[in-house]
Amino acid sequence: MRIHSWALVASLTTASFLSACSPEQNWREVSFDGAALKAQLPCKPDRTTRSVPLGGVPTPLQVVGCESGNAMVAVMTAPLQAGADPQAVLAGWQQATLGHAGVKQPLSASQQQAWLRPGFLPLAAAVRVQAQGQRSDGQAVFMQAVWGAVPEGDHVRVVHAVVYDRRDPHDVAASLFDGIRP
Repeated sequence: MRIHSWALVASLTTASFLSACSPEQNWREVSFDGAALKAQLPCKPDRTTRSVPLGGVPTPLQVVGCESGNAMVAVMTAPLQAGADPQAVLAGWQQATLGHAGVKQPLSASQQQAWLRPGFLPLAAAVRVQAQGQRSDGQAVFMQAVWGAVPEGDHVRVVHAVVYDRRDPHDVAASLFDGIRP
């Protein structure tokens, strides 16, 4: 499974288009092509789709994201092929994302908790993480992120949402994560 390379692509893709949004805290619903999944974002999002290897198979990853004040906000989703292991995909995605953000691992119990949402699969890797990392320029960054999976017909859709900010983005993150639904 080549999670690291596609997580890096997702992170770089997100960072490349986040500079174009501006209205702070103007929440709106967004949808994803070919999916019932909906999310609420605090600003007008930019969108992109990239082919990334999930479980070694090229998969279309949809990313919506924007900048709200000092916070960078993104929601990413991809359909897994039938038979793919969502637990393994989510665990790899988490490790790659946290590593890319410079978060020291393993996480403490206070930094990670189960993320259970109506309609989502009850997986051990469906978690909410709160951590402090480091940007590539050495500055501290706070992040809150969730990973989960929802059944969609004969396959599973994986979902990742994240907020990065110079200070703890608790309020924005709570609203973002509560607004994700299948």
